[in-house]
Amino acid sequence: MEVLAYIAGHERQILALTVQHIWLSFFAVAISTVIGVAVGILLSRCRPLAGPVIGVAGILYTIPSLALFGLLIPLMGIGVRPAMLALVLYAQLVLIRNTFVGIRSVDPAALEAGRGMGMRGGQLLLMVELPLALPVVMAGIRTTAVMNIGIAAIAAYIGAGGLGTLIFQGISRADSVLILAGAVPVSALALATDAGLAAAERALSPWLRRRAAAV
Repeated sequence: MEVLAYIAGHERQILALTVQHIWLSFFAVAISTVIGVAVGILLSRCRPLAGPVIGVAGILYTIPSLALFGLLIPLMGIGVRPAMLALVLYAQLVLIRNTFVGIRSVDPAALEAGRGMGMRGGQLLLMVELPLALPVVMAGIRTTAVMNIGIAAIAAYIGAGGLGTLIFQGISRADSVLILAGAVPVSALALATDAGLAAAERALSPWLRRRAAAV
C-alpha cells in the first residue's frame, strides 16, 4: 500500500521516468532487431560464419551489465549513448541465433516449391522463409524486449534516466518503498510489452502462413 501511495503522490515524476524508460528500451529494441535479424539472415546464407559470429555474441551476452556499462564510459562518457550501445550488444545473441535457427528450420519442401515457381534470393526469403520462421524470430524479439526493459533499469547507474533512477535512489537511502516504486512499473512494462508482442505475433502468423502456403 505504501508503494501505491508513493506512486500516486509522485505521478508526474514516475510518468516522466516511464517515458524515458520506454524510449530507451524500445529504441534499443528497434535498432537491435534490424541488426540482429539482418545478421541472422546473412548467416543463414553463409553457414561457416554462424559459429564464430554467434560465439562472439554469446561472449558479449555473458559480460555483467554493470561491467559493460563501466567499460563503455571511457569511450562514450555517461548518459543515453553508452546505455543504448550496451542494450543493442546484449540483444544480438538472441536475435541472431533465433533468426538463423528459424530460417534454417524452414521445411526444404517449401523452399523447393518456391524455387519451382521461379523464386530466387530475396523473393524466396520474403515470401517463404521469413513467414515460416516468424514464430522463432518473434520469440527472439519478445525475449529481447523484456530483457532490455530490465537492463535499462540498470542503465540509470550511468545517467541514462528511466525508472532505474528510483531504484538506485532507493538503494542509496535503503528505502524499500522507493525501490519498489521503480521496480513495479518496470515489471508491469515488461509484462505489457511481452503480451503486446504475443498478440501481434498471433495476428500476423496466420496471414503470413497462408501467404507462404499459397506459394
